[in-house]
Amino acid sequence: MAMAPTVKVVLGSIAFAIFWMLAVFPAVPFLPIGRTAGSLLGAMLMVIFRVMTPDQAYAAIDLPILGLLFGTMVVSVYLERADMFNYLGKLLSWKSRGPKDLIWRICLISAISSALFTNDTSCVVLTEFVLKIARQHNLPPYPFLLALASSANIGSSATPIGNPQNLVIAIQSKISFGKFLIGILPAMLVGVLVNALVLLAMFWKLLSSQKDEEDATAEIVTEEDVNSHRFSPATLSHFTSLNSQEWNSKMETISLQSSPNVNVNGQNGHVDTLRSRAISVENEIHRESSGASDSARISNESKEVLTDGPFQRGEETVPSKGVASVASSRDVLSEQSLEGKERWKRMLWKVCVYLVTVGMLVSLLMGLNMSWTAITAALALAVLDFKDARPNLEKVSYSLLIFFCGMFITVDGFNRTGIPSSLWDLVEPYAHIDHISGIAVLAVVILFLSNLASNVPTVLLLGGRVAASAATISEAEEKKAWLILAWVSTVAGNLSLLGSAANLIVCEQARCAPHLSYTLSFWRHLKFGVPSTLIVTAIGLTLIR
Repeated sequence: MAMAPTVKVVLGSIAFAIFWMLAVFPAVPFLPIGRTAGSLLGAMLMVIFRVMTPDQAYAAIDLPILGLLFGTMVVSVYLERADMFNYLGKLLSWKSRGPKDLIWRICLISAISSALFTNDTSCVVLTEFVLKIARQHNLPPYPFLLALASSANIGSSATPIGNPQNLVIAIQSKISFGKFLIGILPAMLVGVLVNALVLLAMFWKLLSSQKDEEDATAEIVTEEDVNSHRFSPATLSHFTSLNSQEWNSKMETISLQSSPNVNVNGQNGHVDTLRSRAISVENEIHRESSGASDSARISNESKEVLTDGPFQRGEETVPSKGVASVASSRDVLSEQSLEGKERWKRMLWKVCVYLVTVGMLVSLLMGLNMSWTAITAALALAVLDFKDARPNLEKVSYSLLIFFCGMFITVDGFNRTGIPSSLWDLVEPYAHIDHISGIAVLAVVILFLSNLASNVPTVLLLGGRVAASAATISEAEEKKAWLILAWVSTVAGNLSLLGSAANLIVCEQARCAPHLSYTLSFWRHLKFGVPSTLIVTAIGLTLIR
């Protein structure tokens, strides 16, 4: 593509620079408006500067990518409600054999969950679990936070729904879900293994000097566990038995007070007090048993239970403590029955959520349209919930969808300046993927741009050009080029703390966690990120098919 007029090149570069600055540093002092507003600002400047027309700006928005992203986010919301991520968190501490075993578990669980539910979602929900386990076992949090973020990035590379850049690649390349998975899965599995080994090698001494194995096997007691225990049927029965004892003691007291042999010491005021108490207790008993008919309550069987006889006050008759106990027991049984029905309903709903999610994954493997498959699964879950879907839809990150809209427009406008094409023309002769040296050069370029401009803009800038260059060799090399781009741009996120959104999410979640706050520094991450990224990227490139 030829260079645009100088005015458009300069103005388009300014608009893109503003977008890049706010995307990488969303809280700069002179313009702290955030990533989403920064993305829209870059898109608006592209139109105002006449780098592109409004119609071209609207056409640059990729609706299939937005639809796929929206659908997967809604499915993740329902999976979170179905306690999927709580179960994953409990797997981290279940029969743990110490810090090294915990490193392996975090790497494996975060990688698998990221491949199926996106890396950002996995990092959001698993960070606090990791912090709890580390604090409880008196372990330093940062090796485990590094394991979570880095393995989430590596694991997300295996599927088109694992991260945003893979969504873009899958839509633009038209590679099916199954072929994408087969092409990168071996590299992902080996990458997670190598990443865990690098973590163990760097922190072996630190992890070996912690608590013994017996302490490390203690399990986390989460808030969800406490709440479920508090409202268990056994606990309700315990409270009800206490209430029955209170009724019995009250009734015995009333019987003693109403007996002719009771000595009231001639104090009429005291007798009146006792009578008023008897009347109030009588009213309470009547209210307790008012839900059923007299004939059903006082049957021949219930009369046999009454051992003390009724208490007479004038012409009114008050049932004895046996009737109160029977009524109270019936209430307990009805409450337990209702609670049991609610439990079964929730369990059935959870099963439906998991089945719909599995159905979505199977449909994607069969090659159905990814965007509409994800949206269909999201709507199926909303219908099965049989409630107003607004609270669940409000949990979707619409700011991320808006960010993508602005980014599509801004990157397309920057492409129209001709600068990316001119730079690629300089690199292309040395980046042919049918030679090892060409793959190495291409990988270095992707690594550099992914950490400079973030991975999604890098994919938007390089994707079409890399694929077109590889297509001149063969169709198979074109698909391989897309997969190399997906692998390297994703693993590149581990190089620095600013390399991917997953890293920033883990850092922010750890910093803001109540009572578990921990700050993961840029340099501490870089010390691990550079060797891990280079080793994992190089090994994975040899396994891409």
